[in-house]
Amino acid sequence: MSEPTIDSVALTSAAYPEQEMLQRARDFYQLARTRRSVRDFSDRTVPREIIEQCLLTAGSAPSGANRQPWHFCVVGNPELKREIREGAEHEEREFYQRRAPDDWLQALAPLGTDDHKPFLESAPYLIVIFAQKHGLDAQGKKTKNYYVPESVGIATGLLITALHHAGLATLTHTPSPMKFLNTILGRPQREKPAMILVVGYPAEGATVPDIQRKTLSEIASFLD
Repeated sequence: MSEPTIDSVALTSAAYPEQEMLQRARDFYQLARTRRSVRDFSDRTVPREIIEQCLLTAGSAPSGANRQPWHFCVVGNPELKREIREGAEHEEREFYQRRAPDDWLQALAPLGTDDHKPFLESAPYLIVIFAQKHGLDAQGKKTKNYYVPESVGIATGLLITALHHAGLATLTHTPSPMKFLNTILGRPQREKPAMILVVGYPAEGATVPDIQRKTLSEIASFLD
């Protein structure tokens, strides 16, 4: 049985004069370059409506065959956050003590990370991002999803950027393996945890490593 045809609608994106386009691009870069991964969070409450709007931005991401193969589980419950921290720290201890090769540990050393993850409890929200390996139709029949990691990665990037634009700090956290998240949050096995996105306000006096970004010539090439 073939997929139903999707009607077309007029494209509504704005067109700007080139000089304005350039200025908008510069302004957005100046905003984006201030984004940093934060590990010290305040317990200050974040209005849920802000999170909802940023999630809608994430949901606007392109995806393979428009399957939208993502689910964002927003955790604010203190008990669930405690369980997630316990599960994550268990996996992190295994990583730092047994799994991680020496070169990886050496690369992490300047950042000062270890198996203690207090931010998983102190931040007001954890957004656990799940990648849906396959979908279900209205009759509960399995449907195939396409380009799942790529689609979820794009949506996550939009979400991080939207949260930063709104004035919130974030941290991407990826304990491995993450199957414990399915159990704690009651998500089906067809969903694979991609990461925990820690969201909130930075703690007063929070600091971040003094790192440098690669230059444009180091990250891009132009073949005119």
